[in-house]
Amino acid sequence: MKVIIVGGHGAIGRRVVDVLSKKHDIITASRSKGNVNVDLIDVESIRELFETVGEFDAVISIAGEAKWAAMKDMKEGDYYVGIRSKLMGQVNLVRVGMEYINPNGSFTLTTGILADKPVDLTTSAAMVNGGIHSFVKAAALEMTKGIRINAVSSGLVEDAVEKYQDFFPGHNAIPMSKVVNGYIESLEGKSNGEIIRIYDN
Repeated sequence: MKVIIVGGHGAIGRRVVDVLSKKHDIITASRSKGNVNVDLIDVESIRELFETVGEFDAVISIAGEAKWAAMKDMKEGDYYVGIRSKLMGQVNLVRVGMEYINPNGSFTLTTGILADKPVDLTTSAAMVNGGIHSFVKAAALEMTKGIRINAVSSGLVEDAVEKYQDFFPGHNAIPMSKVVNGYIESLEGKSNGEIIRIYDN
């Protein structure tokens, strides 16, 4: 399959690209790296991505950001960082991508354990992840031409332990091989409207 991976150079993205490229034709996209540039907060940039790539069979998004801070310090604009980037960025990948994706294709979005088990300082990130979960479930009801949509939601991944372990006390790190398998399940399986949870807590 011809697969667009948005965010293929991050901690998770690199591993997903390494594994999937052995079997599929991978095109990576990000703001500054990859085969094609895309800015998730700009819907015209997303459309340009699809116009540039041409026909494709799947989109995997492992991108988007949200601000982590104490709720008492968060301003309204701080919440819009995550809403515009991780939430609407991924929603627009699907919304616009539906015009270009091949029949029987698939979209795989990325969230995380914060949607179900938030930790301190994550009112924005947890809100965004939960929103994506609900979007995936609802969007699956309206997919046509055999197109599927799922989200992969992982706990603290091994490759990010050093950076984030202090935020996740008592959490067990998820092996990267298990995380990658979540994306394989969404891409190559038959699931639709599923939140593929990879937790160990």
